[in-house]
Amino acid sequence: MKLIRMLHASTIALVAAIAPLSLASASEPTVKWKMAGTFSSSLPQLGTLGKRIEEQIANVSGGSLEIRFYEPNALVPPLEAFDAVSVGAIDAAFSTPGFWGGKVPALQVFGALPFGPPSPEYMAWFYFGGGKEIFDEIYARHGIHSVMCGMLAPEGSGWFRNEINSVDDLAGLKLRFFGLGAKALEKFGVSAQLLAAPDVYPALDRGVIDGLEFVQPAIDLKMGFWQIAKHYYFPGWHQQSTFFDLMINKDKWDALTETQQAQIEAVCGDNVRYGIAEGEAIQVPALKELQEKGVELHRWSDEDLEKLRGAVNEVFAEQSAADPDFKRAYTSYSEFRAEYSTWRDLGYLK
Repeated sequence: MKLIRMLHASTIALVAAIAPLSLASASEPTVKWKMAGTFSSSLPQLGTLGKRIEEQIANVSGGSLEIRFYEPNALVPPLEAFDAVSVGAIDAAFSTPGFWGGKVPALQVFGALPFGPPSPEYMAWFYFGGGKEIFDEIYARHGIHSVMCGMLAPEGSGWFRNEINSVDDLAGLKLRFFGLGAKALEKFGVSAQLLAAPDVYPALDRGVIDGLEFVQPAIDLKMGFWQIAKHYYFPGWHQQSTFFDLMINKDKWDALTETQQAQIEAVCGDNVRYGIAEGEAIQVPALKELQEKGVELHRWSDEDLEKLRGAVNEVFAEQSAADPDFKRAYTSYSEFRAEYSTWRDLGYLK
């Protein structure tokens, strides 16, 4: 009997503890948002990480918060998502901050940095080195609250029909290239342009572009570039790690309860973790399959990488001189990286 009374008392205590949580969950207003994808949900990481937000937020919120993923162009064209979220035409969008460098140059610092840090160092600066405060301030000016919501592994740096013996051979080529890396390649006589995902393969197939970088082996395999170009270059000097974010109209973010905001933060934090782990895991089988399809893997020489680094440093200086926000964000990152190097050199194997 004594044991039964103890179990009964424990049950009452557990119910008493759970009841407030259940009531709090039940009292949350139901919110239903439309989220524009900038990449197809069928694309590994670029799209699947966005689709995963939809699934996980439903689980975490118990259904009180719905963020429905829409395929590119279903709500707005991919490259118009920033403006659509800004004015409230759509509730949210999943993309990378670097996509919006033409509108807000400083956001490139928060997307991917050429010769930049691997993901642990990048996250350390963003969350603990002052990056997030600058990031939040810049987005808020455009009516957007954004949450870092994914991270990609290092990228490949180019698909070409013919072998490239030196970066100097890139002169005169038309390439699809992303962000600050594109500006660096222009110094070698490259005509670089950013194309949305659906336009890349047709442009390569029709000869509108001579080559391209897109993302990682696992994603590039899915895109089918190997059917046209057989020379694949590494490392991805322009994107060693890439942040993805969930852009949310600021008024709609502010209207959420603290619990709902915390649920989005939690889901996005887990999405970053998932993206890093998945990204590292899926590259080796993809590389093997690409080689089986006749793709030749190449690595840029140390001499070529030094030439590229020099061009990148020129771009950083030019962007900093042209835009105060870029300068502030890049200076914050650079100062953190200089201090972090002590730990990197001591704590990590060379």
